[in-house]
Amino acid sequence: MSAHRAANRAMFWRILRRLLGANRGRLFVILLALGAGAAVTAALLNLQVDAKRRLTTEFRAFGANVLITPRSDASAEPTTLDQSILQRIPASSRSGPTHSAGVLYAVIDVSVAVRKVPQPRSGWTPVVFAGYSAESYRMLMPSHSSEQSQPTGRSTPLCYAGSSVAQRLHLHARDSLFIATDKWSDSPDPETQADCFVQGIDNYGGPEDNQVFVNLETVQKLEKLPGRISVVFLSVPGTPKEIEAYVVDLQKRLPDADVRPIRQFTEGEAIIYNRISGLLTATVAIVLLLTGLCVMAAMTNVAMERKMDVGLMKAIGGSMRRVLRLFLAEAALLGLVGGLIGAALGIILSMGLGKAVFGVAALPRLIVYPVAVALTIMVAILSAFPLRRLASIRPASVFRGET
Repeated sequence: MSAHRAANRAMFWRILRRLLGANRGRLFVILLALGAGAAVTAALLNLQVDAKRRLTTEFRAFGANVLITPRSDASAEPTTLDQSILQRIPASSRSGPTHSAGVLYAVIDVSVAVRKVPQPRSGWTPVVFAGYSAESYRMLMPSHSSEQSQPTGRSTPLCYAGSSVAQRLHLHARDSLFIATDKWSDSPDPETQADCFVQGIDNYGGPEDNQVFVNLETVQKLEKLPGRISVVFLSVPGTPKEIEAYVVDLQKRLPDADVRPIRQFTEGEAIIYNRISGLLTATVAIVLLLTGLCVMAAMTNVAMERKMDVGLMKAIGGSMRRVLRLFLAEAALLGLVGGLIGAALGIILSMGLGKAVFGVAALPRLIVYPVAVALTIMVAILSAFPLRRLASIRPASVFRGET
């Protein structure tokens, strides 16, 4: 019995090789159609997978997407948060590391100063100060620098002025700001007065342009609010659903604070990705349909050419089930070869398309390759539907030339 099965298996593969080599031109056309379909499918699927990561990266460039603020009643005065809350924030989410920075806001009188002497050109002006807890605030509030100075090496705190407040104070990099909560005091008091060296002038394109950023300790000391912050800015990577899950978990960790995502970022990211994903999915479906129609047209010619072969097989005792299995194996093999070659070319193509669309080459995703090959094989098998016409062929009719 085993020898009989081995003989049948050997004959099966011999006939299959003969069928594949019977018409090389038709074989090339089918492989070309399947390979082109697999290439476009793999390219679009790779772009679709990479688009999620790319959009997440691009949206993180806009800054923080989660805020942590104090809980307070509508009738109560604004409160602050304990600075220790920063230590209770998880350093990473399921999608990667998170970045956070606490900020304490205060309105303090300032004057452009030289050696702590207020200058007439600015006088005393109330300015919104933002004391930051970590340098990561610059990533959470992205900006571009219009003026920049090298550090002086002195112990004087460094500060960064927004473009609007710098224009209002006629402020430039390397100037000094004299900060005072008690500007009428004649004797210098380190608890109510300080100065800072203007390291740079930054343009944020938002309300931050009217603020001066300095280290958190300086603002806490002047406002007599040690260990307190006004808000925590947080950048969380991931999809909108992953960010929402992180926010829910963080709210459980911080019951005394209000944790909420910035909706215009998370919802905007979801809308854009859904549109891109839907467009790419529809395009993949259309490409696979067109590929299937091309292969189906070729298979129709195959069915017409192989009437004599099928009649002979049935005349010598071959069942129609085995005959169809032979042709389906041929279609699957063509789909496998076309898919393997086309999917590899498609992933390379997607890297160029990603660079054209996003400015950075799309990363090849390994999961895309087997998916594209599998889809190509399915299309090839489904496109072999015209071969079912061979089931109705009668050997006697074929040999008489009636069909």
